[in-house]
Amino acid sequence: MARLLLNNVNIVNEGKTFKGAVVIEDEDILQVSSNNEKPAYECEQVIDGEGAFLLPGVIDDHVHFRDPGLTHKADMESESKAAAAGGVTSYMDMPNTNPQTTTLEALEAKFEDAAHKSHINYSFYFGATNNNATLLHQLDKNRICGVKVFMGSSTGNMLVDRMETLRQIFREAGMPIVAHCEDQTVIAENTRKYKELYGDDPDVKYHPAIRSEEACFRSSQLAVQLAKETGAHLHIAHISTARELDLLENQPLEEKNITAEACVAHLYFCEDDYNTLGTRIKCNPAIKTKTDRDALRQALNNGKIDVIATDHAPHLLKEKEGGALKAVSGMPMLQFSLVAMLELADQKVLSIETVVEKMCHAPARLFRIEKRGFIRPGYKADLVLVRPHSPWTVCKENILSKCQWSPLEGHTFEWKVERTFVNGHQVFAQGKIDDSYRGQELRFKRT
Repeated sequence: MARLLLNNVNIVNEGKTFKGAVVIEDEDILQVSSNNEKPAYECEQVIDGEGAFLLPGVIDDHVHFRDPGLTHKADMESESKAAAAGGVTSYMDMPNTNPQTTTLEALEAKFEDAAHKSHINYSFYFGATNNNATLLHQLDKNRICGVKVFMGSSTGNMLVDRMETLRQIFREAGMPIVAHCEDQTVIAENTRKYKELYGDDPDVKYHPAIRSEEACFRSSQLAVQLAKETGAHLHIAHISTARELDLLENQPLEEKNITAEACVAHLYFCEDDYNTLGTRIKCNPAIKTKTDRDALRQALNNGKIDVIATDHAPHLLKEKEGGALKAVSGMPMLQFSLVAMLELADQKVLSIETVVEKMCHAPARLFRIEKRGFIRPGYKADLVLVRPHSPWTVCKENILSKCQWSPLEGHTFEWKVERTFVNGHQVFAQGKIDDSYRGQELRFKRT
């Protein structure tokens, strides 16, 4: 088997950063050594990473690749390329596609499609509805990442609003339940009020008042209550308010039944940014106050929030026209998630070790992914080489998402992704994608 040596790299792994080298053999990491150790194996290829940092590949537990049915704005091929260019080596895709991933047949079709299209590793959520909870016991727990529940306004008919159905889902899922928590009753009343005040489509600056803190808290509180009643593993998606943090504990991840995700947009932007970016940063739940943003950042450091994801949700720019009600919600963030969080590390908001913990290690532990998320011998060689002090500017020409825009256009990052390895294969290097490679299904170690 061919061996590759990544030499003279700053390895960031399991809370430590040290100068060292990694030997890759075929799909796996063969050896991890510090700089005072000579690699024990002859290597046919050597990459000198002097000055660069080697991280585990990012695992994004929350993306919308729009495939099937909405592929005019994104698909598995385009978005997995964007992911690889951003140092993301694995993703978990949400079920609100067309058809929705709410049947066993639709779920299987997605896996088959990804085997032909996806350039990085993948898994898919099963979408719970008011009518399909009886299918949960048929899901392969070692293959499916989790069950997605929309406990608020959502796409199509995927809103689950029957209490007995919710209890059944929480009792029977047997894997992480990822919940979108926004209370539809609160949102509907706020919508009525703001329409009366500002017309049929209020300015986007009112989006966080319509999809309010109360809407988020009330729904998250219900989800936590159900998890405590049933013993289910609840994973609250895209926490967006300081108030919701009161529902969470800062225990070690392995001791939690209730975990939480923060998304890059809520960590990076605040409501002041509506003035310059408008509907480009409109998402659900809404981006809220600077106080909320700063509380989320602190919660990454104190352990209340467990993982960082993107909720990558591409739309065409023409679909983002309008205000708080007419412009669609969601933005493409996958290609720039890692460099955005490394920018926060430069600003001393997080350490680089915490970035790796929340984007790589914790998703692997939380979902019990087999042999990924760490730089360890015997693990899959999902790795990303990033270089500091390498300024570059986001522009339409370097955006790989099919929608061809980003709320970060014009922003200059100091960190640059140089190379991304997926199962030992160099999928991205020096600005180019090897589009001949296909990723693998994630596997989950669950009883």
